[in-house]
Amino acid sequence: MTRILVVEDERKMREGLKDNLEFEGYEVEVAGDGEEGLNKIAAGNYDLVLLDIMLPSMSGFDVLRHARERGISTPIIVLTAKGEEIDRVLGLELGADDYVLKPFSLRELLARVKAVLRRRDPALAAAGLRIALGCLEANLDAYTATRKGEDVVMTAREFEILKFLWQHRNQTVTRDQLLSEVWGYESAPTTRTVDNFMVKLRQKIEEDPSRPKHIITVHGAGYRLVP
Repeated sequence: MTRILVVEDERKMREGLKDNLEFEGYEVEVAGDGEEGLNKIAAGNYDLVLLDIMLPSMSGFDVLRHARERGISTPIIVLTAKGEEIDRVLGLELGADDYVLKPFSLRELLARVKAVLRRRDPALAAAGLRIALGCLEANLDAYTATRKGEDVVMTAREFEILKFLWQHRNQTVTRDQLLSEVWGYESAPTTRTVDNFMVKLRQKIEEDPSRPKHIITVHGAGYRLVP
């Protein structure tokens, strides 16, 4: 059964999310503050985390940062009442796989949950789109990767970006195109988000990230992936 952790300090919201997710057939655990949430993320084997940003003891941003620094690649959807662009961007740059702004409809949230979980469907692991690029070998559907034979931790978002680039290899892809097609935004919050993800991908793919041979910057336009 798919396991989801809900990290939310508002009791009614936490219980409401738990009840509705369990009704959909998910196994749900909860945490009421940031520190408890991080401990559960580190100790548990979850398929997805719903993470509120405004938490006591430790903010959702800090939880997200510490989780990614520890190499935890569990998909995380950020729940935030903050509407400022900088808050959305920060969550994505810290490694969130998606975000939902409060107040949100249950239908919207469930759609986001299902979309993120589909990316991690283990049924895709048997075949999947396998590529070799620079120092990296990856199954882009199974969300697994190795660099020079060693396992590499990559977020779901990094896999999605790499898959899109691979599908458009040898073509120039704009930052706005990536944000629209990979993140699903009709209007991009900022192109800096894409640039930061490209830096992370180069560190995993390139022999010398400062002199990339595979993810090439096309100045004034975007990026081009060269196999």
